[in-house]
Amino acid sequence: MALKKSTLLFSLTKTTNWNNAPLRAGSWWSQVEMGPPDAILGVTEAFKRDTNPNKINLGVGAYRDDNGKPYVLPCVRKAESQLSSKSLDKEYSPISGTPEFCKHSIQLALGSDSNIIKNELSATVQTISGTGALRVGAAFLNAFYPFVKTVYIPKPSWGNHTPIFKHSGMEVKSYRFYDPNTCGFDFKGACEDIRSIPEKSIILLHACAHNPTGVDPNPEQWAELSNLIKKKHLFPFFDMAYQGFASGSIDKDAHAVRLFLQEGHEIALAQSYAKNMGLYGERAGAFSITTNNKEEAGRVMSQIKILIRAMYSNPPINGARIVSEILGDEKLRADWLVEVKGMADRIISIRKQLQENLKKEGSSKNWQHITDQIGMFCYTGMNADQVEKLIKEHSVYLTKDGRISMAGVTSKNVEYLAHAIHQVTK
Repeated sequence: MALKKSTLLFSLTKTTNWNNAPLRAGSWWSQVEMGPPDAILGVTEAFKRDTNPNKINLGVGAYRDDNGKPYVLPCVRKAESQLSSKSLDKEYSPISGTPEFCKHSIQLALGSDSNIIKNELSATVQTISGTGALRVGAAFLNAFYPFVKTVYIPKPSWGNHTPIFKHSGMEVKSYRFYDPNTCGFDFKGACEDIRSIPEKSIILLHACAHNPTGVDPNPEQWAELSNLIKKKHLFPFFDMAYQGFASGSIDKDAHAVRLFLQEGHEIALAQSYAKNMGLYGERAGAFSITTNNKEEAGRVMSQIKILIRAMYSNPPINGARIVSEILGDEKLRADWLVEVKGMADRIISIRKQLQENLKKEGSSKNWQHITDQIGMFCYTGMNADQVEKLIKEHSVYLTKDGRISMAGVTSKNVEYLAHAIHQVTK
């Protein structure tokens, strides 16, 4: 009998591997559906497969030089060399990021003479680029904003704005921004919609170089928007991903942010160094909240750090060091201001060349919006059918909404591009 019990126990032990036993039929993930492909990635993949020697990729959202190649700023190379000579360690940064980086970031945004900075009325943390800044900001607002937790974003807006806020638990709605009839700013529509937004809601604003349209309010319109937003008691959240890259002037591109603060708004601010320093893969960004007093700023900072600790503990150090080296070194900062203006000027120049070449092609359409718009992207006004023809017949790749990345246009392909656009729009 003892032998039978032993045999039975051995049999159970041998046949029942509790760690690998199937607990249910099929895989744990059999119910997961295939997600839709990324629109920009799809454009790039199709471009790579095309064998046409004249093909152009106007989907990528990264700066390219006039040879169509990725560009590393000389000041970044110099900063990297200086950092290398310092033999710095690879220890963790503080949860809020390196203090030097945070100091330089808020000064760049607000200006070194800002009363907000002088009186320590802000909490600034280093983030994983601009996307991370928005995500940290969204988490903070969802946890602590005491009023309507609905974010109103311009229509259209950067494709990642909606998922970032929704993933943080916020509700997302929109207000009119782009007028397809003029390919410009729908100021009247924006004001009408903002007047209808419930008081104490959150409104997202692109500080400059609106993505994806390239359409910005002018200074007078910004002033009216500030008054209207203040009257409606809305909380402004600025996304500033292109400071310096839009116009070539860091002060001009920060106009809206500084105006709102001068007018008495408290704001949230997301910054990125991807475009204006070409630090795409370094993921260097910052998130700031301005406050009513220094003690309040300290409490806000304490809660933001708690949120970051649970998200990713602390940010990466290399990109922040590069930014700090550039902004903290008088010579490198001067070099950077020249170089970022050079990038902006190339984009502005190529806009003009595209517009002129369309005119040379004999196009009867008004392409004024190409030079009226600013920054990396241009909303051409082309419809989905025209875009499809542009891709299939001319190997010019762009997104279905007619948005093109001006960084992909060069002095070598601008004539071909103008000819192709004219052929599908005449």
